[in-house]
Amino acid sequence: MGLWRGLRVAFILGSLFMILLLLVYWDDVRGFSLHPLQDPKHGSPQAASCPLTTAGPSLSPSTARAQTSSSSTVPTNAFKTKLIPEKTRLEEQKQEDKQEQEEETREEDEEKGRSRTSVDVREQEARKQRIKDVCSGQDAVEFPGRTRPFEQIPNRELDHLIVDDTHQIIYCYVPKVACTNWKRVMVILAQSLISPSTGKPYTDPKAVPPELVHNSTLYLTFSKFWHHYGSLSRHLMALKLQHYTKFLFVRDPFVRLISAFRNKFGSPNQEFYKQFGSVMLRRYGNVSGTLPETVAEAFAAGIKPTFEQFVEYLQDPETEQKSIFNEHWRQVCRLCHPCQVGYDFIGRLETLEPDAEHLLKLLKVDHLFHFPSGARNRTAASWEQDWFAQIPITMRRELYKLYEPDFELFGYPKPDSVLHQ
Repeated sequence: MGLWRGLRVAFILGSLFMILLLLVYWDDVRGFSLHPLQDPKHGSPQAASCPLTTAGPSLSPSTARAQTSSSSTVPTNAFKTKLIPEKTRLEEQKQEDKQEQEEETREEDEEKGRSRTSVDVREQEARKQRIKDVCSGQDAVEFPGRTRPFEQIPNRELDHLIVDDTHQIIYCYVPKVACTNWKRVMVILAQSLISPSTGKPYTDPKAVPPELVHNSTLYLTFSKFWHHYGSLSRHLMALKLQHYTKFLFVRDPFVRLISAFRNKFGSPNQEFYKQFGSVMLRRYGNVSGTLPETVAEAFAAGIKPTFEQFVEYLQDPETEQKSIFNEHWRQVCRLCHPCQVGYDFIGRLETLEPDAEHLLKLLKVDHLFHFPSGARNRTAASWEQDWFAQIPITMRRELYKLYEPDFELFGYPKPDSVLHQ
């Protein structure tokens, strides 16, 4: 009995010892047949040098795919985790570069704008100073009205000075110098014309019909002050001339003259044919018999004034209107009285776009609209020699004397090629 009991105790203790060993080494035993061999250098799964043939649990295809997917996910996610911050940094850098470039471009534009404004201001000062010099007699150019006080200018000669009290602007319009578009601007500023499509005042100068802007009832001019203010008119004129911004636009005098002739006599115009063209034809055209009553009939018969007849008409002492001239060829010094009106801005048709941009900023209305672009087919200064080719030299020089004040006042060079060939 004692031996048997001793064997039983030994068996129980041995069993307990074996159970304890299994518990301690269970993970190693379980993992022996489940995991492939590891590459000690890289730590990555690697196939065994020979297939395992020992008995044990085998992996199903789905389990193997799942395990493979799981094992491959780790480095991929780590790669993405590493790339995302780098991509973000690149995008941020691109955005910063773009902002810096935009700032540099804006600064360059502002610098160009300041430079252009500086040039414009200097040019304006030079133009105004030239007028002062000519009007003071420094250039020895004499012309009627140079020393006449403003108070002595008749009301009828102030009909080109348009007044806008709302924006405190005075504009002297000169025919054949973009006056249609500048009148459109004045209509917009004064809100003096209603659009039939909206029932409200026009807000876009380009939309104002050009055939309507020359209606004098749309504007308040100095010539109308007497009817509005009576004996106070001259006093109010003086106040407005002192405090309002005054501007005009000019053009090479001979080129303006050619443009006027082309417009009024180069194409059918009944009013100008009747009032001026027929007079030129009778006096200088050697037309026998009765002239056609209408311009259409005259053009159909090939009867129309030549540029030479027009020039001769302007110089003829018998021309009743010579002291005034029609507004389309009247000298600017007689239309706008630059020696009496201290203009704050003198624009030129030759530099219309930049001058218009500068002026609208000066008037503080550039945010309301853009100045409408004019026709590009303008009479060019290079045409002068062609137009004057058939005009005798003596007539050219006499014509220059008529317009010499405008050449000198507004700084246009003497047309030597026309006067000496």
